[in-house]
Amino acid sequence: MPLPHPPTTAESALLRRTRLRLMLWSGGLTLAVLIILGGAVYVTASRALAASGTAVLEDRAGEVVQFVSGPGPGPRSGRSPVGVAFGGRGSGTLAVVIQPDGTVLGLDSDDGLEGIPDEAGITAARRGVTDVRTGDIQDIPVRIISQPVQRSDGVYIVQVVGERLSEQRLLDALTVALLVGGLAALLLAFGVGYVYAGRALVPIRDAMGRRDEALRRQREFTANASHELRTPLAVIRASVDDLRRNRTQRVADVGDALDDIEVEVGHVTALVDDLLLLARSDAGALELHLEPLDLADIAAEAAGALTVMAAEREVGIVVDPRPALMNGDALRIRQLVTILIDNAVRHSPPTSRVVITVRPEAAQVMLTVDDAGPGIRPEDRQLVFERFWRADDAPQGGTGLGLAIAAWIVDRHGGRIEALDAPSGGARLQVRMPADVSVPTARASTAPPPAPPSGEPPNGQPAR
Repeated sequence: MPLPHPPTTAESALLRRTRLRLMLWSGGLTLAVLIILGGAVYVTASRALAASGTAVLEDRAGEVVQFVSGPGPGPRSGRSPVGVAFGGRGSGTLAVVIQPDGTVLGLDSDDGLEGIPDEAGITAARRGVTDVRTGDIQDIPVRIISQPVQRSDGVYIVQVVGERLSEQRLLDALTVALLVGGLAALLLAFGVGYVYAGRALVPIRDAMGRRDEALRRQREFTANASHELRTPLAVIRASVDDLRRNRTQRVADVGDALDDIEVEVGHVTALVDDLLLLARSDAGALELHLEPLDLADIAAEAAGALTVMAAEREVGIVVDPRPALMNGDALRIRQLVTILIDNAVRHSPPTSRVVITVRPEAAQVMLTVDDAGPGIRPEDRQLVFERFWRADDAPQGGTGLGLAIAAWIVDRHGGRIEALDAPSGGARLQVRMPADVSVPTARASTAPPPAPPSGEPPNGQPAR
C-alpha cells in the first residue's frame, strides 16, 4: 500500500506555526507558574526572616523596657541592659534609651554610629505606638524597633537596632537560585513543549497526508474508471449505430455487432463489479465471514473452474496442493485464487503451464502461482497491486483491478502478498496467511501422493 503523501507547503507552514504557538503556550504557562511560585517562595521567606528578626528585637526591647519601667530613680540605677549585646538570642543588637530630656543611654559619643538613634522612630514612638522600620546605617541594612515607656517623670523611648545583612544575603541568594532555576525550567519547558507539540501534531499531519492521499486516489480512481469505461462504451455505441443502419437486415447478417456488444457488456459488468467491491471495501461495508477451511481444496476448485478458459488459450493448469488449514472467508479466498490464476493464464504463452502450489508452513499457509510469461520487472513489483495499474506489455481484456482486489483480500486475512520471479522463469505471486493453529498439525501433515509422471512437478496434478 502506498504511504500517505506529505502535507503541502501551506499545510507544513500551518503545522510549523501551530507547533510554535503550542511551544510558546507551554513556555508562557510555565513562566506564569514560575513567577507565581517564585514570588510566593520569596515573599514567604522574606516575611519569615523579617518576623524572626523582629522577634529578636522585641525580646531585647522587652528586657530594656522592664529595666526602664522598674522601681528606682530611673534607668541609671542598677546594672543597665543597654548597649551592644553579646551572646544569647539578642546577640549583635544595640539597645539605647532616649530619656525625656533627649539624652541617650547606651551609646558613647565616640562610637561613630551616625543615624543612631533613629529620629523617625523616636518621633513615631512618642505618639504612643511601637514603631518597627528598616533602613540603612552606614550602608548596612538594619531593622529598628522603637517602643515608648511611660514613667512618672516623662516618656522614655527604648530603641533596639539589629543588622539585616545576613538576612539580605540570604534573600539575594534565594533570588539568584529562583532566577537560575526558573530560567532552566523555562528553557526545559520550551524544549519539552516543542517536542511534545511535534508529537501531538503527528496525527494531524498523518490525517492531512491520508486526506491528500484519499483525494489523490479518488481523482485517479475516477479518471481511470472513466478511461476503462470509455472504450467498451464506444464499442457498444458503434455496434448500436451499425444495428440501426441495418435494422432491416436479419440478425444473422449483423451477428458481429451483437457479439461485440456482448463482449463489451461483459467487460463493463466485470469492471463495475470490481469498482463496487473496492468502493465498499474502502467504506468498510464488507464483512468477512470467517470459518475453518482448507486452502488446498479451494485452490483445486478454483483451478478446475478456469480449466476451460485456460484451454482456449492453450495453457495448462497444474495444482500441487497439500492440506493447509486456515480461518477465512471461503468466498473471498476462492475469489483470491481465481484472480491469481486468471492473471497467470493471461500472461502465459501458448503451450505453457500455470502451476499452483499450496503448502502449510508452521503458523502460516502459503499459496504460490507460477506462470511462464515475461515476468515482472523489479521496479514494477509493488505497482502491480495498485488499482488500474497495468504494464505496457499487459494483455488486452484486463481492468487493472484484479490484483488490487487480491491484495485487499490478503490484507483483510492478516496475510501478505508478493510479486517474485518464478524459479523456471516468468512471474510468481506468493501469498502467506495465518494458519488455523487450533487444529492439530497432524491433520496437515498427510503423506504426499505418489510421484507424478515425468514432466509434472512434484505432487502436481492437472486441474480437472
